[in-house]
Amino acid sequence: MLNLTQLALRSADPLLGLARHVPFTLQRWVLEAVVARLFAEPVEDGAFDLLHGRWLRLEVSDLQLAWCLTRERRGLRMAARAPVDVCIRGNWREFVLLASRQEDPDTLFFRRRLVIEGDTELGLAMKNLIDSLDPEQLPPRLWRSLCRVGEVLREDLAQRQSTAAGSAG
Repeated sequence: MLNLTQLALRSADPLLGLARHVPFTLQRWVLEAVVARLFAEPVEDGAFDLLHGRWLRLEVSDLQLAWCLTRERRGLRMAARAPVDVCIRGNWREFVLLASRQEDPDTLFFRRRLVIEGDTELGLAMKNLIDSLDPEQLPPRLWRSLCRVGEVLREDLAQRQSTAAGSAG
């Protein structure tokens, strides 16, 4: 029997895929507001200064979505296109597992479920920065929801791997 979270995840791929049809201006407006709120303290503390004058591209391959991110005087800024220094690419599930801390970041990169291309040093620094952010700074409901989705994704992945191993043997 599927619980509500599992049911939502099963329908997530087609629903999340619709996001690519949202105009970038609206995506940027929403994402910059969310990023400004969630990362206000780390930005103020200089944690994102390594992006000053440099561009990171986050690419969600399976959803055909991508955003470029840089650090400016006023904070973090997004663009549709930019002279990218580094790209971190993967599927949405891997990004959720990373954000929810349900999967070790090094494992995600080592197994090439998340890929860094370009300035590897900057990419690794960003990976370490993301991993070092304190989840306690997130709104508690958001963190609990993210953790729950991450747990279900991890369980689903383990079940798929178990099924694949059973049918291969």
